[in-house]
Parts: sequence; C-alpha cells; structure tokens
Amino acid sequence: MIATYTYWISTTLLSLLYLSSATLYITKRDFVRQAQAELGYQAAHLVPLMIVVKILGPVAILSRVSLPLSGLAYAGIFYHLILSGLAHLGVRSLKGAVPAAVGLLLLAASFTTQNAARDVPSPYAPAVAAHR
Repeated sequence: MIATYTYWISTTLLSLLYLSSATLYITKRDFVRQAQAELGYQAAHLVPLMIVVKILGPVAILSRVSLPLSGLAYAGIFYHLILSGLAHLGVRSLKGAVPAAVGLLLLAASFTTQNAARDVPSPYAPAVAAHR
C-alpha cells in the first residue's frame, strides 16, 4: 500500500514539475532563451521540441498506453534531468541544479514503485512486493 502511494505521489509531482516547466517555456520564451544562453546553449529552435517532450513524457507515463513507450518516457526524462543538472553544475549554478535533483528523486521513486501501483507490470521496473 505504501508503494502505491509512493508511486502516485512521486509520479504526480514529477508530472507537475514537467508540466510547469513546459508552461514556463511557453509563457516566458525570452527568459528561457536567455537562461539557455547562460548555460552555453544557443539552440532556440529546440525550445518548441522541448515543450512537446515535457508534455508528452508525463502523459506517456500517466496514461501508460504502451509499456515500451512508458519505459522510453522514463529513460528520456532520466537523461534530460541528468543533462540539465550537469549543465547547471557546469556553470556553477547549484541553485539551478536543484529541480533536476528533485526530479531525479521523484523519477526513481516513480519508476521503482510502478509495478506495485499498476495492474499490468512493467518488465523494465524492479519487482516490488505488493500487498493489495
């Protein structure tokens, strides 16, 4: 039962983190471009792609229409959070790396407890003893 609550709470918070980030990308484009430039990225054309990815990743995990797609979303979010955290650490912005660190913790909790909360178990997640 605790694993089920852990899954839903961590997955909801991770989804909110990503959806709020997508909202920021949509509403404050200039701020996002400036922040990316400060991190050393001059790829403004990637902003629309990141908006789509930051929306579709949580949707794939929450809807779970396909286990492989859900697993791919977990992997994509994992790599995004690692790279985001490293980019901020690379410019010595510890404060900027905090959301990535929190996201990684939420992602790990969500991924490892997903089989306890979902009817169809993922072959990619570790087995968790679930008491229903």
